[in-house]
Amino acid sequence: MARTILENIVIQKYKDETFFTFCQYTTIRFFEIVYIEKGQGTIKINGKTVPYADNSIFVFIPDDVYIIQAETPTTVTAIKFLKSFFRNTSSQNATFPVNDWFRKIEEILNSESHQLREMQFETTSDRAHLISLVNMVATEYLNKQSNDLFIIQNSLSVILHLIARNIQYINAETIKEVKSSKIQQIINFIHSNIYNPEVLSTKSLAEEFHMADNYISEYFKKHTDVPLKKYILNYKLKSVETRLKYTDAQDSEIALELGFTDSSHLNKIFKTYKGISLSDFKANLA
Repeated sequence: MARTILENIVIQKYKDETFFTFCQYTTIRFFEIVYIEKGQGTIKINGKTVPYADNSIFVFIPDDVYIIQAETPTTVTAIKFLKSFFRNTSSQNATFPVNDWFRKIEEILNSESHQLREMQFETTSDRAHLISLVNMVATEYLNKQSNDLFIIQNSLSVILHLIARNIQYINAETIKEVKSSKIQQIINFIHSNIYNPEVLSTKSLAEEFHMADNYISEYFKKHTDVPLKKYILNYKLKSVETRLKYTDAQDSEIALELGFTDSSHLNKIFKTYKGISLSDFKANLA
């Protein structure tokens, strides 16, 4: 079981290259981290072009297509989580926390934005930590004779946590105009705690953000054009879609994780708001 982690990730390092072939693992890639240690050039991502420089970090999700176009010799490390990595999340034991890792990157998967994928960091120390961990896990992984699973597993966990912590996502279709850091804090809190419904009640959110119970809903609607409870439910249902698309979790497991009474309750709500049953949604994915 433990060695499964090495069978479901691919780590590649290219040193001082000026030409990068299209990765043979792209068709089975689920999530990818690309760290450009040094070099200058551009990356064409989903038809759009963005420049890169030393210490640039990009993240890619399943449908992303990218091509590195180097202008100077470029050193790149790529960590690719294959599609098989996050399957059967509920069957993994506590020493192999795939479900927890999936939650860490779920906000990226939930995003319908087509923004470019370059990572921005809240602090320089977070960037430095991530770079150090990427280098560590790559060194261990590429040492095929004596790689240390403990180091690889725990480094990957921290890497995903750092990425999740620094994702700054605003759904332009939902958020009318964000001028206040307070509203973004509330949105981030909702996203981070979508699996903890007890802290997402109006009362709990009001206490968390030092507002009156009857004011926080009004405040949220004013800044987003969406009622607070509806926003939370919409984000839950987006998480349901993400689980159905990218994992083998059962309907009952998803319902339990997201605070629905049972799979029947989840199916009823999903069909009401999405216009399709859970089974039909999954059938359309095939």
